Amino acid sequence: MVLEISGIVFAMLGASLSMGLAAIGSGMGVYFAGSAGAGVLAEDPTKFGQALVYDVLPQTQGVYGLLGAILIMLGTGIMGGEAPSVEVGMAALFIGLVIGLGGLTAIPQGQTAAAGIAATAKNPGAFAGGIIFTVMVETFAIFSLLIGILAMLGFGII
Repeated sequence: MVLEISGIVFAMLGASLSMGLAAIGSGMGVYFAGSAGAGVLAEDPTKFGQALVYDVLPQTQGVYGLLGAILIMLGTGIMGGEAPSVEVGMAALFIGLVIGLGGLTAIPQGQTAAAGIAATAKNPGAFAGGIIFTVMVETFAIFSLLIGILAMLGFGII
């Protein structure tokens, strides 16, 4: 017996990859920044606010993955409605993969944030520069999300 795979299965895989990969990236990025922040706080608890700003930055890729997953689920009938064709489902799979892989940039962003936390602990004047370096890593996740949204528009998913 041949198993027929519908477009909805591919679309669900795409939504899962979008959120899952971005969650892995964000979780690891927050781990790197949070570990550095905790180390700084052990010596100077007054640095909590600055460390927290750095620690929040790698979480945004998780938000992008969540947005991608929600758009895929809403646009392909996963949340109710008509199931997509196999072609549209496969497009959603690859779109979710692009967004999810972009979310993995949270890992090096967390490492950059950790370096910014260390620099700011030694020199409070380094805070703004460290934030700029940390945010620059995120631009590639934004590009991935943008390509994903444009592809969703092109395939009629949204």
